[in-house]
Amino acid sequence: MSVQNLLVELFVEELPPKALKKLGDAFAAVLLEQLKAQGLASVESQLTAFASPRRLAAHITAVAPFAADKAVSAKLMPVAVGLSADGQPTPALLKKLQALGAGPEAVAGLKRALDGKAEALFFERTVAGARLQEGLQKALLEAIAKLPIPKVMTYQLASGCAQPGWTSVSFVRPAHGLVALHGSDIVPVEALGLQSGNTTHGHRFEASVDPVVLKDADSYAETLARDGAVIASFADRRADIVRQLNAAAALIGNGVRAIEDEALLDEVTALVERPNVLVCSFEEEFLGVPQECLILTMKANQKYFPLLDAAGKLTHQFLIVSNISPADPSQVIGGNERVVRPRLADAKFFFDQDRKKTLESRVAGLDKVVYHNQLGSQGERVVRVRAIAKAIALQLGGEALALQADQAALLAKTDLVTDMVGEFPELQGTMGRYYALNDGLGVDVADAIEDHYKPRFAGDTLPRNPVGTAVALADKLETLVGMFGIGNLPTGDKDPFALRRHALGVIRMLTEQNLPLDVTALVEAAFAVLGDKCTAPREASVQALLTFMFERLGGSLREEGYSPQEVDAVLALRPQRLADIPKRLAAVRAFAALPEAAALAAANKRIGNILKKADTVDPHVSTVLLQEPAEIALFAAMQQVTPAAQAQFEAGDYTASLQSLAALRAPVDAFFDGVMVNAEAIDVRLNRLGLLQSLHNAMNRVADLSKLAS
Repeated sequence: MSVQNLLVELFVEELPPKALKKLGDAFAAVLLEQLKAQGLASVESQLTAFASPRRLAAHITAVAPFAADKAVSAKLMPVAVGLSADGQPTPALLKKLQALGAGPEAVAGLKRALDGKAEALFFERTVAGARLQEGLQKALLEAIAKLPIPKVMTYQLASGCAQPGWTSVSFVRPAHGLVALHGSDIVPVEALGLQSGNTTHGHRFEASVDPVVLKDADSYAETLARDGAVIASFADRRADIVRQLNAAAALIGNGVRAIEDEALLDEVTALVERPNVLVCSFEEEFLGVPQECLILTMKANQKYFPLLDAAGKLTHQFLIVSNISPADPSQVIGGNERVVRPRLADAKFFFDQDRKKTLESRVAGLDKVVYHNQLGSQGERVVRVRAIAKAIALQLGGEALALQADQAALLAKTDLVTDMVGEFPELQGTMGRYYALNDGLGVDVADAIEDHYKPRFAGDTLPRNPVGTAVALADKLETLVGMFGIGNLPTGDKDPFALRRHALGVIRMLTEQNLPLDVTALVEAAFAVLGDKCTAPREASVQALLTFMFERLGGSLREEGYSPQEVDAVLALRPQRLADIPKRLAAVRAFAALPEAAALAAANKRIGNILKKADTVDPHVSTVLLQEPAEIALFAAMQQVTPAAQAQFEAGDYTASLQSLAALRAPVDAFFDGVMVNAEAIDVRLNRLGLLQSLHNAMNRVADLSKLAS
């Protein structure tokens, strides 16, 4: 055999659709990785992964029938241990050689070389390269063992396998076939009780032949498509579904388009082997139900693609992706229309029933809904959220906004006890808005009920009005202080209450909406509302939560492209107005580009170290005690520069403030060159420390510049 392309396929029963792509990619990647490690594949080898509902496969180019021999040098032991005084091998050396498959005759060929300070014996030999059969066997077993299987099944081998019914096998689904082709040659390997061959199976109902015979590795996808009616490639099948969805929507016309949902598209791709998109419809009377309800039930329960008009409104038509292509699709269309109708009728029933009661009448029902065994019911939680929301709204918009925020916070969780949200929890907030409008509440309050969950995920929109912002901040802060207050903190990758997401949501609202709120004051006020529910030490919990939030903020800023030094410099001061942080970062970046920046940052770091070693330092400076020309010059420069820098800082012009300080570079350098800070006279020493403290304060208003020092 020469270097040829390799194909490996596992034919199994229907794989879990949500895991299919990950399984296919992992299976192929580990196969290639293992073959490369054994020298059977190279860096030039190209990998193509295949994954369909009933198969995992990999096509790898340029796979050798055997790997090249390798020269191996094995360190044995120090010469003094391996050889006697007269040069004869010791029993220890002979035993070591025997373990490596060599006899006493190998002693003469041992190499001597320094190993540290002592001379050691090395056994050099040539190891034969792996043969493809043994190498692929190892790679296949490794690929199966490393599959990210969501849940393992255990089953007994079927008839036709070695010892059928006697051996149990554990795998994601029962396996029924194994293909291993190197070019057109079968590579004899086995796995899961199966022997490799060159046959597989196509579509359950539409394959033209069964089994499907594969003549060689390169004809795999083509043969399966022609004889087996299967598009083996996940990517190709997905692209075909997208093409058919777009074509079907275009035929309907009037700007109609299929709803975009990447997760749904991946799941449907994993459910079909040869997709066939068909147009179905339902009675238009169901369009009186909020479209979010209809869309959710069609996507989640039926895996259908709802159709939206040019304005984004749901139409009474939808698309299905069938796994069969009958000459007359009417039976398939009719069957799917009959299946979806009860789902839509349920949604309509829930909607009609829920509107018979106002949201306000449901408030008392929240007392029966457990939120957390240490934090009480949802009703108790609503009381806390109302208090926090009202306090925030008072700062943002006065009494009028506070009244609206209080009403929205009171009603925000009431849709949890509606029939619709009971059936579709994903609609919490969304249904609250519809029911609030039905109750005749204002649009601002209704929008706030929906928006108080925002942002739900990274990149999600923020609340659309100040009422929603106040309630959303309150809701997230209540969750954060509640969990920190009982010591229920995230650990590692475990964050069951999504505290990281809640913290980032608070951060985004404070920064992106430019809110004039101090983060520490917010956290302290929220903890005060928690009352005796806080079982952890209050002050320690406040500081732990603030640290947690600033860590999340730091990570987010680094992801946005700011350097670690820039982020550390700004966040070291823990600015209370998070909305100021982007301006501070821009100022630090501009300052770092100045020629004076490096020297000033280094001096700032030096000053910080000096002040740490001193006791509490009074920044007051007495001009009478200034003796050296360099300290007099520095004080004079500060008198001229720092008032302007302070005024610019207070005006919010952080860039100008830092750039003004650049003028201090020369007098600062001269000070450290010509002045001894720790003078013998205590009054002079304290005065110089006061001068440095004053300088340190002036330099670190925008950011801790010492963080920029290399």
